[in-house]
Amino acid sequence: MGLAALSPAVRQYLLVTGNYWAFTLTDGALRMLVVLHFYSLGYSGLSIAMLFLFYEIFGVITNLVGGWLGAKIGLNKTMNIGLFLQIIALSMLLLPAEYLIVPWVMAAQALSGIAKDLNKMSAKSSIKMLVSSEAQGTLFKWVALLTGSKNALKGLGFFIGGLLLSLVGFQLAILCMAVMLLLVWLLSLLKLTQDLGKSSAKPKFSEMLSKSRAINILSAARMLLFGARDVWFVIALPLFLASQLGWDHWTVGGFLALWVIGYGGVQSIAPLLLGKSNIPDGKTVALWALLLCAIPGLIAIALTANWHIELALLGGLMLFGAVFAINSSVHSYLIVSYAKSDGVSMDVGFYYMANAMGRLLGTVLSGWLYQSAGLITCLWVSSAMLVLTVFISRMLPAIRTT
Repeated sequence: MGLAALSPAVRQYLLVTGNYWAFTLTDGALRMLVVLHFYSLGYSGLSIAMLFLFYEIFGVITNLVGGWLGAKIGLNKTMNIGLFLQIIALSMLLLPAEYLIVPWVMAAQALSGIAKDLNKMSAKSSIKMLVSSEAQGTLFKWVALLTGSKNALKGLGFFIGGLLLSLVGFQLAILCMAVMLLLVWLLSLLKLTQDLGKSSAKPKFSEMLSKSRAINILSAARMLLFGARDVWFVIALPLFLASQLGWDHWTVGGFLALWVIGYGGVQSIAPLLLGKSNIPDGKTVALWALLLCAIPGLIAIALTANWHIELALLGGLMLFGAVFAINSSVHSYLIVSYAKSDGVSMDVGFYYMANAMGRLLGTVLSGWLYQSAGLITCLWVSSAMLVLTVFISRMLPAIRTT
């Protein structure tokens, strides 16, 4: 039974997912290549983190503008634009090492950030158009699979980036990824033909900010949720593992890659874990955020008491990852369900703009707080942000099915 026997909606879903997978592999591999390559050149952890600053800043802008663009020209076009921009970003890093100065690399990362969020916004929004509004269980499963597989593949990309760097070196690794993505882009141009998500009315640029109370609340909760993760995970945790626990660079990178893969796996099976008949709503978000908010605080208490530091940190991280994954999966489903069908990308883009703001806030706080006060402070700030997430999430309405 070939692809031709599948329904048009399923074929489009497979194409969207395949595009997203290919992009995600290059995104994860590129991050690891840049981290390892510049680490080998003598850059500190904080200096390397700053290379990704524009990546996060432009993610905020892209999600907001990209949602309007998707409603105006169609999600297939914004997805293909994202793929093409990633090819350009990769090509910018093919220069000889002496020309890869920090501003140039930051510019390439900024372009990659634009590409990533265009691609993600397009993929998440497309699913809304491919599933009936009555089939909320199917929508949850499709969103969970797309979201979870993306994170698992991003973790795999970390491994691929390190492997390519070891086998063929930085420039040839970048070239291999650029060629692979070019082939995917050409296939996408030929096969992804539907104008998914194109608004029936001409979308106004002034309408980029959501007027939906539910989406505004969910977006605020999402910003705090991801800020609470990244405030201790992005910079503070790897630096602590390396400087305080004595882990070497490859051990840190490999462990974090495995964590991301496991995190993505839990996201993918979130509908199964919550039960087949349990369609998430606002109460689900508040409950799982409540379960999550105590974990960073308990880790901080264990570290303060000097109680089995490595065990407490790694065990707490695993538990945090599993509970966070379910939170994230439910969030990803709710935004697609809450979004209006006509011009869906504008609602989804606004929401992922808040997501990018949370990542940016968490990244900056992680570096500043760790440098000035240490990992324990980062963990307490994470818990405080999660408590706020719970209070905000309690204002979410029940799910809409029409």
